[in-house]
Amino acid sequence: MALLEVKGVSKYFGGLAALSEFDMEVSEGEIRGLIGPNGSGKTTLYNVISGVYRPTTGTIVYQGEDITHLPPSIIAKMGLVRTFQQTALFMDFTVLQNISVGRHLHAGESVFGVMGSTPHTRQVEKEALKKAEKIVDFMELTHIKDELAVNLPHGYMRALGVSVALAAEPKLLMLDEPVTGMNPTEKAHMLSIIKKIREEGITVLVVEHDMRTVMGLCDYITVLNFGRKLAEGTPKEVQSNEEVIEAYLGKAELLG
Repeated sequence: MALLEVKGVSKYFGGLAALSEFDMEVSEGEIRGLIGPNGSGKTTLYNVISGVYRPTTGTIVYQGEDITHLPPSIIAKMGLVRTFQQTALFMDFTVLQNISVGRHLHAGESVFGVMGSTPHTRQVEKEALKKAEKIVDFMELTHIKDELAVNLPHGYMRALGVSVALAAEPKLLMLDEPVTGMNPTEKAHMLSIIKKIREEGITVLVVEHDMRTVMGLCDYITVLNFGRKLAEGTPKEVQSNEEVIEAYLGKAELLG
């Protein structure tokens, strides 16, 4: 049984189909790439899977359970967690505090509720900080854990966004353009982190425009075009697919 099943999903905005009868299965333990040109429907698909949008038709099944009509908060608590193109951080909080907040939200605690001083809130805070420390070490951010988010370079901000998502204890982590704007050194580091995340037993679905990243990272790739599935296969199969080459980026960039 697939960890995630997208079955015949369509999403219309007015008369425009952003997704049309889209199917995809993601197996547990894989790193799946989702690629396509701008406007192909990738963000809409992420929003449908994570509960931000309800599909016009079709079904989303996660761990064998129909989640099509569940709200995003419940879906996240079930272990299906996403990041966003624009990293949402508390800029006046430190790295450690941001990750700790991510843990509070997973536990169903209000970020303001844990600012009180009762035995319960102190215990919640202690557990959240302990979890955050482990994530800081895992993400290799220990040296900047007390730095305010507002002062971080772009690459570290992206890494912090992934760290906050990890605090929610995902079983399936949906990454939205994780290496956008990074230099080659930062990209290489993020790729190593994503592979480490998979080694921890977390399945990864990743949208990314950087083809070198996708081809070097993913086990399997799904290609979207005009809201429909254009192709699917291993990186080698996708690279050699003439329809993908023609419809997507062009031969030189796709194979380069």
